[in-house]
Parts: sequence; C-alpha cells; structure tokens
Amino acid sequence: MEVLQEDEEYNWREVRLPSMIRALPEPDLERETGERRRGRDILIAVDHGPNSKHAFDWALIHLCRLADTIHLVHAVSSVHNTVVYETSQQLLESLAVEALQVAMVSTVARIVEGDAGKIICKEAERLKPAAVVMGTRGRSLVQSILQGSASEYCFHHCKVAPVIVVPGKGDESVIST
Repeated sequence: MEVLQEDEEYNWREVRLPSMIRALPEPDLERETGERRRGRDILIAVDHGPNSKHAFDWALIHLCRLADTIHLVHAVSSVHNTVVYETSQQLLESLAVEALQVAMVSTVARIVEGDAGKIICKEAERLKPAAVVMGTRGRSLVQSILQGSASEYCFHHCKVAPVIVVPGKGDESVIST
C-alpha cells in the first residue's frame, strides 16, 4: 500500500446508501436551541474488526443526538478493486441502517484509498466534525508505539476535532484530546 503524502490528493468513492436512509425527515425540534436543531457532523472511522464496531456502537449510544449526521470513513488499499469496494460498501450500508434504527441519525459514507491515519485526519480537516471516533486494534501500548497505529497517528495529528479512541471491550482506558 502506498503511503499518502501530507499535501497529496487521494482517491475516494462515495457509497450509495439504501434509499430509506436518505428519506429520513428533518426532526421536529422546535423547543431545542439552534445548535441542536442544526445538528453536528460526527466522523466515525470504521473497518471490519470488532473493536471498530464497538466504537461505532459507543458513538451511537453516548455521542449522537437526533439532528446529527454520521460520516462513516473506511480506508482501503484500493478503491478500484471491486471485491474490496463491494465488501466495504456492504459494511457501510449495514452500519447506516443500524444508525438509523438505533439513533435516528442520517449517515454519509465514504471509502477512501490510502493510509488509515492520514486519511482520517484529511477527512476530519475536510468535514470539521464535532468529534472523530475510532476504535483500537487491541495492541498493547508498546506494540502500538513500535508498530504504529491509526488511532495513535490521529490522536497526535488531528487538530480540527477531538479524537475519541474507544477501547475494545476488554480495555479500561479511553484516550481523547
């Protein structure tokens, strides 16, 4: 996999979500303040792992509110590989349906080619979300420092939004900036 340079453009593909997702009516929030009525953008980095799903579930339960929009970002090695794209699209579609059922939030999904950490930071710069939520791979602190991880990279390099790293079910600590 080629590493994305900081100033380099990157390849991506929007995911066409099921039509029922886009038919979500605007919530009736007359008694809410302007900020809550507008909603926030929340970026959630996802992959096929259980820790990523746990972070997604955590964000739906603890972070999302009715008028928010979830932006799902999935980093892949190639957006032109049809098998990778179709598998990723199925994952994002199922998460979008779950987000609608659980939290009644709208979802936008994007599959992006490149290094996960850099991609997530670039997407955060583009969207200016209220928060970036991601899971961990379950490595120890020493392993993640020596081998590197997307969550470590985002934690140190994402300057436009707080990064919430949701630990796996067996971990105790949550890292946020």
